[in-house]
Amino acid sequence: MRASVRPVLPVLALVVAALLPFSALSVPGLFEGPLNSPGTLQLLAVCLVFGGLALGYDLLFGRAGLLSFGHALYIAAGAYGVSILVSHYGWALWSAALVTVLAAAMLAALLGAVALQTSGIAFSMVTLAFAQVGHIAVSRDPGGLTGGEEGLPMLTAGLPSGLVGVMNTVNLYWLALAFLTVVVIVVHSIDRAPLGRTLSGLRDDERRVAVLGLSTFRLKLVAFVVAGALAALGGVTYALVAGGVSPHVASSELTLSLIVMAVLGGAGTRWGALLGGVLYAYLDQRLARLGGSLPGPLGEPLFLLGTLFILAVYFLPGGLAGLGSRWEPVRRALRPATTLDRNGEAQAVRQG
Repeated sequence: MRASVRPVLPVLALVVAALLPFSALSVPGLFEGPLNSPGTLQLLAVCLVFGGLALGYDLLFGRAGLLSFGHALYIAAGAYGVSILVSHYGWALWSAALVTVLAAAMLAALLGAVALQTSGIAFSMVTLAFAQVGHIAVSRDPGGLTGGEEGLPMLTAGLPSGLVGVMNTVNLYWLALAFLTVVVIVVHSIDRAPLGRTLSGLRDDERRVAVLGLSTFRLKLVAFVVAGALAALGGVTYALVAGGVSPHVASSELTLSLIVMAVLGGAGTRWGALLGGVLYAYLDQRLARLGGSLPGPLGEPLFLLGTLFILAVYFLPGGLAGLGSRWEPVRRALRPATTLDRNGEAQAVRQG
């Protein structure tokens, strides 16, 4: 029964998430207002965006074994690209989003072709160098386009009316859910395809894949470009949900956060990175509000997040996705006893 129900669970979760804004249920301690309040929907939208970003990054890190320190560059390309086209040049949102994602994919192809000439720590350092160049560029406000350290707010005049205003926060929530759905479909489609099994082979033993006559460079470049395009789409969504963009989205700190999300949830697993991204974003938002009331270092959200991450890695080395496997031996130990008890009861009934 469990095997027959499992394929339906993602669809059921999607339906529940889509209907969530129609619920006025209050969850004290988790959210500051009802589920359909603008503040709660805004928080959930941010969590969904980072869940999608973490899952997209895990296509590189957990599935292809590519530790990139520059993934934030493509998130920033999406966020700044759509904001500049809409706010400075008056483009329609959907046209700006399409052009931005395509341009980010081309950028990923170009930079990936250079970075993938190396491997291991050298690859990580090259991607970090590219990301640092992007961070410096947006921070210095070239041509007055990026807003420098103050960031670039999204002008509402260029946005559809359904995405403007506090009362339309529900539409931004659904937009974030749509982004997450797209990432899940793309990543899991690759997982089920021969490409996904080949990427897993690259992660485990690249030389064996090369011996089979496959181009490891092309395979890794495909994964790099797809992950970059998904990151840019996430950047577009984040800019709409947050109402603008700041240089933080281009920093290496964001990439490190994505790595933490993937490891926290379980890198390379089916749903681990998504769960890790949602949980990390939720804690980041909530602890920022709670931290001010706590004494000493406990008042710093990064200190609390770091402590939680260390505890999770120590007690859950496989991430949140490994919880089921850790309980499996217990279930197996209890299952024969349960069966024996039932047989004994049935035999007693027959004797009676």
